[in-house]
Amino acid sequence: MKSRSLVAIALSTTLLASGLASAQTVFTVSSWLPPTHTLSTSQKTWCDMLEKDSAGRMKCNILPKGVVAAPGTFDAVRDGLADISYTVDGYTPGRFINTQVAEFPFLGNNAVATSVAYQRIYSKHFAPLGEHRGVKVLAVFTHGPGVIFNSKKPVTSAAEAASLKFRIGGGNINELSRAMGWNTTLKAAPESFELLSTGVMDGTFFPDESIASFKLSMIKHATDFPGGLYNTSFVFMMNPAKYNALSAQDKAVVDKLSGEPAARLFGEGWDKVDAASRELQKAQGVSRVTANPAFVKAVMDKQDYLETKWAASAQVKGLQNPKGVLAEFRSEIAKVK
Repeated sequence: MKSRSLVAIALSTTLLASGLASAQTVFTVSSWLPPTHTLSTSQKTWCDMLEKDSAGRMKCNILPKGVVAAPGTFDAVRDGLADISYTVDGYTPGRFINTQVAEFPFLGNNAVATSVAYQRIYSKHFAPLGEHRGVKVLAVFTHGPGVIFNSKKPVTSAAEAASLKFRIGGGNINELSRAMGWNTTLKAAPESFELLSTGVMDGTFFPDESIASFKLSMIKHATDFPGGLYNTSFVFMMNPAKYNALSAQDKAVVDKLSGEPAARLFGEGWDKVDAASRELQKAQGVSRVTANPAFVKAVMDKQDYLETKWAASAQVKGLQNPKGVLAEFRSEIAKVK
């Protein structure tokens, strides 16, 4: 009898353990950037927080490479090819309108301020409009201020920029470049090394981080702008069916880590690598200049029209008082510490 009891206890323990294992939710996590890139490491940090705060009920299986190229990531998460990932809204031109507000020039000098402020504006004004329908938005954020980089010569005017060929990442900078008469081509960030090393492109518009992340040792010149020449809108997202299948307890954990905490996490990561990359650029011999007032004014003159054009498009998409939302966004950036 005793041996039978021991067997029964062992069996029940095994079944209990099996039940616990099956209750654990595992998210398939994809990144189209290298594992060492700040977006990959920030995503992993978020996953670690998720596992810790759920006492192990939720964890991430981070894939060694992205399930699709960057422009297809939104649809991949929507369709369940990955449960969690991030993407650049501007990689699919014309699809997202309201999010372009985070891509305008001269917004701010660090990613934390623009990311946290963007998240606040998004939650208040954009989320109710459902432009990211099809996914569960965990957070929105931006990179650091955009810079003009090239391998040929200093760029101190709009005319000098027009004499070179640049890779850009889409969004408002695509529209601005066209308005400025610059020769630019929309390509995903991971393609930059090949484009520049083969001479297909002379330079790229990037935040400072990217020179280090993509090993762009051919870059010799940088032109920065107060508040950045441009910015990029990112969305961090989850498959909605995966989220909806969670218990109320686990949904609460996901929600607590989403929104502003996640936006700040990505922004802090970006600011850290931006600073490190600027030091690397010094060692690399990159010559750096700040755009003079005439260059800044040339950009502002074109951007004024683009903001009016954006406001009209955003209003059609249901956004009330777009210019007021933009002013509120700029004001919110100044508040973020």
